[in-house]
Amino acid sequence: MEKDNLFKWKHYQPDIILLMVRWYLRYNLSFRDLVEMMEERGLFIAHTTIMRWVHQYGPELDKRIRRYLKQTNDSWRVDETYIKVKGQWMYLYRAVDSDGNTIDFFLSKTRDAKSAKRFLKNALAFSYVARPRVITVDKNPAYPVAIQQLKNEKKMPEGIQIRQVKYLNNIVEQEHRFIKRRVLPMLGFKSFDTATSILSGVEAMHMIKKEQIDLRDQSVQNQKEFIHQLFGLTS
Repeated sequence: MEKDNLFKWKHYQPDIILLMVRWYLRYNLSFRDLVEMMEERGLFIAHTTIMRWVHQYGPELDKRIRRYLKQTNDSWRVDETYIKVKGQWMYLYRAVDSDGNTIDFFLSKTRDAKSAKRFLKNALAFSYVARPRVITVDKNPAYPVAIQQLKNEKKMPEGIQIRQVKYLNNIVEQEHRFIKRRVLPMLGFKSFDTATSILSGVEAMHMIKKEQIDLRDQSVQNQKEFIHQLFGLTS
């Protein structure tokens, strides 16, 4: 939690910037909603400015919270959902544990064994992620192929169990609904990079909301202060 130059040359105070970023990523608000809300407070900020802040600080938030996430358990639920980018459907891979804690997520242009393998490999690299004892997936044939390749590379335990049981994946499908509700007011993404940066921030705020950060008091105020500390702001 070190102070850096992320806010250098900005025309607004860092706490105002983080307020806009937090609100956009957590609530069903548009950039123009935030413009109006700030105007009520005497601040006149262009919606494009808020958009640039979200693109910059959303991925940074995701990157900085990873080391503070609680350990997940070894029962994974893996699935993908559809996200529209520039008029085309892309695939958002997501994994949670049996308690609903987010393990990782990955936006891909394709839905195949190569993408599934990359997603699972990335997830395994995080220190807070327990190596899976069992992975529950849907009927997508790409997952068994990807998991076997990771076993061959000694990246996954040989004795891991793969379950293709639809009802056991209800927990991750319910998580998809959260993403869908948040993405709907955005009216689609204009580019793959934009989608990646915004979704990483949305997922990061969702992990904080789900209390995956080890705070003694999980109030919204404490969560806000935690984010400020992540970016080197003092209360």
